[in-house]
Amino acid sequence: MPIQKTTERVNSNKRRIINGEDADVMQLYPIKHKFAWDAYIIGNANHWLPTEVNMQRDVEQWKSPYVLTADERLALETVLGFFTTADSLAANNLVLASYKHITSPECRLYLLRQAYEEAIHTHAYQYIVESLGMDEGRLFNMYREHDAIYNKDAFILTFNEGIFDPHFKTGTFASDQKFLENMVVFSIILEGIFFYSAFAVMFGFQRQNKMVGAAEEIQYIMRDESMHLNFGINVINTIKQEQPELWTKDFQEHVMELVKTAVVLESTFAASVFPHGIFGMNADGFRQYIQHIADRRLQRIGLLAAYGSQNPFPWMSEAIDLSKEKNFFETRVIEYQTGGALEWE
Repeated sequence: MPIQKTTERVNSNKRRIINGEDADVMQLYPIKHKFAWDAYIIGNANHWLPTEVNMQRDVEQWKSPYVLTADERLALETVLGFFTTADSLAANNLVLASYKHITSPECRLYLLRQAYEEAIHTHAYQYIVESLGMDEGRLFNMYREHDAIYNKDAFILTFNEGIFDPHFKTGTFASDQKFLENMVVFSIILEGIFFYSAFAVMFGFQRQNKMVGAAEEIQYIMRDESMHLNFGINVINTIKQEQPELWTKDFQEHVMELVKTAVVLESTFAASVFPHGIFGMNADGFRQYIQHIADRRLQRIGLLAAYGSQNPFPWMSEAIDLSKEKNFFETRVIEYQTGGALEWE
């Protein structure tokens, strides 16, 4: 649509996450949704690349018949099998759907940064798989062949059907609720629940001083995903403020049911990752951990906790600390600014 000439200057009060005015040009000033601008600035400060992490020790451990048990190898492969396609689902949703319908310029700016980070994450998984000499065909086809991974991905993709339709437009009650549902599924469930048991598995390796390069890659990815999650939560809560009529009792109950379904899917996935348990972690512990994470997500968008479970893995909070010194000849120093610290759990 061509730009309309006018003498009226942009009024930030008319800007909204969806259905706002003046979305044809990314005119940032005056900024209204400051949380998006802050996320963009922090994301730039936290820039990293997968090839900056040295994988040599991981290669030696993976090739050794003595370092990793069969269960540990299965866990690493299954986690990577999920990761290799998960970020591409998020990227497709951002680039092909969400960006088109969001009208806040500052939110759009951060979405561009987020989409780039999803590309970096996909690169990182390929870098790990290639460095270790894993069977790439097997790993990259797990989403088709592994029931627990397939079921998670299929659940997520179910909610793309409406917003990916080329004729879909926001502006009606039904379509706006559909967009809000999409935000809940991709932010709260995909990035806020489905990634986190896999994160915990990788940091289990790290605590045992195993596969520390791969775990460091995942550590940086988790830092990015924490930003994505917080941005998504802010978008959801801002839409609730700007269009409170969408946040009906029925819709809240619907969100609760979606999260409960996600918890079952993620618990089933976790059980398939380590059928016998590794590093003192087992399926029951992960079920409790996933429920704890789900409660935190629900509370962040103003809903009641569904489970009341405690966190069985308190050491996971250590994984968010990315401030570290490194040997220059091992990898470039990567210092994440403390101002970017987020509540991720």
